[in-house]
Amino acid sequence: MSTESTSVPPPSGRARTAEQRVRRVSIAPPRRTSDRVAPQPRRTPGAPPRFGLPLIAADWLAALLSAAVLNYGRLGAVLAVQLIVCVTVLNACAGLYRPGVTLSFLDRAPALAARIAVSWCAAAAVLAALVPEHGLGFADLLGGGAVQLAVACCCRSLVHARRRAVTREQPRSALVVGTGTAARRMTALLAQHPEYGLRPVGIAAPAAQGEDTRGGGREAHSGRDGRDTRDGRDTRDGRDAREGGGIRDGSGPNVTSGTSGTNAPALPVLTSTEEIHRAVIQNGVQEAVFVDSGDGADRSASLVALFHEYGCATWFVGAGPWDTPAAPGAMPQHLWGFPCRRLEPPPPRRHDSVAKRLLDLAVAAPVLLAISPVLLTCALAVRLCDGPDVLFHQERVGQNGRPFTLLKFRTLRPVDEHEAATRWNIANDLRMSAVGNFLRRTSMDELPQLWNVLRGDMSLVGPRPERPFFVANFSKTLPGYAARHRMPVGITGLAQVHGLRGDTSIEDRSRFDNHYIDHWSLWQDVCILLRTAASLVRPAGS
Repeated sequence: MSTESTSVPPPSGRARTAEQRVRRVSIAPPRRTSDRVAPQPRRTPGAPPRFGLPLIAADWLAALLSAAVLNYGRLGAVLAVQLIVCVTVLNACAGLYRPGVTLSFLDRAPALAARIAVSWCAAAAVLAALVPEHGLGFADLLGGGAVQLAVACCCRSLVHARRRAVTREQPRSALVVGTGTAARRMTALLAQHPEYGLRPVGIAAPAAQGEDTRGGGREAHSGRDGRDTRDGRDTRDGRDAREGGGIRDGSGPNVTSGTSGTNAPALPVLTSTEEIHRAVIQNGVQEAVFVDSGDGADRSASLVALFHEYGCATWFVGAGPWDTPAAPGAMPQHLWGFPCRRLEPPPPRRHDSVAKRLLDLAVAAPVLLAISPVLLTCALAVRLCDGPDVLFHQERVGQNGRPFTLLKFRTLRPVDEHEAATRWNIANDLRMSAVGNFLRRTSMDELPQLWNVLRGDMSLVGPRPERPFFVANFSKTLPGYAARHRMPVGITGLAQVHGLRGDTSIEDRSRFDNHYIDHWSLWQDVCILLRTAASLVRPAGS
């Protein structure tokens, strides 16, 4: 697209109306600028290594001491190395080094005992094969395993005790995701039980499509004197769930949640995706606690993706659309009796930028040299038919929201800069000359973008770049649109080879772009380039 209609085409999903964007409680004043163009740099989750290292050190110390007790001389070092490697691998595969609710060493003792027993049996088998005369007897296996288990449990109990103390002193910022009684009860529970290490800073309750958020909410609309400014009810008695341990529905009895001994903090209620974005950034949110509010799994899935994009861990508390049965015979983790499951954000995918850049240079440079006669012919045709200014320069948004100047052959001369920046599509514009129409139908107007690829502004394959005006608008209406700027933009992409070009669904394009980024590989880029070349035999405008 070059100079493209005066109105933004609606994406597949319905855009939020002005009424639907009304906020109940805002944690920060609305900014006068448009929504962010691209996601903030993701925080690399550092909790898992810090959490696991003391436990790994405890297991290594236990293995060394148990091997030293047998007094096998030089073979003791070999035995210790085998035990360390085997125990560490088995415990890591079982998730015994992952963060979560801080447990007692007794909760992990059966799992540790089983893996220590397997490690000793494996070490005994290796020693029997290498040094038959120094095999381990049953007494050695039993004594060594018992020593290792005792030391491991003692060391882990010290680690857990220290961790519980640190958790109370330095709780992690958390957002509670849910609506109604369930969310308010969870905030009160976390405030009363600091041993879980979660300090709620807000309640995320995004409104569903078509829901009017102008009134009827129970969020804190109170003045300085503690009186509810919506209907004049006095909430100074502390019974409201936002300022006390109980929850009042306005007409029925006070429904307590078991937290009546303490006051829950007054928290803002975040009703839009932008408010959640802002809360995560400004409050350094590290955890998101999902409670079942009967809203279904669709919005939960999109919010989980949002939090993971920022490197936040997610908790799923109670029964809900995420509920999965626990393993038979296992006591699952819980938050004050509520079954819970903690999910770490997936590690950030490290795209091989060097290999991708080498592919761009290896293809773009020779192709640009080979088609130089074609470029010269197109330039002369545009100059003779449409006058000077053969190349059209337009600002587009690249990787991580960085603007750059995109080059195309001019197919239409816009009235002014405003039309160039805000018009969506010119496919049927009568002002377009025969040369311009031909260039657009054959996509030859895109050929100068090979120079953008050589300069490093773009890649051969990636999400198609768009103008800042449309990026700001689409980022407001489509939650996943801004995330497509995680990777260099491209001349062609997965969406384009599936026919999503021109005036097609922006939501579908965004979904394809994010799928491409999440599953990127160099071979996939090669396949997309081959499919793009094959599609040139049946050209269509971009």
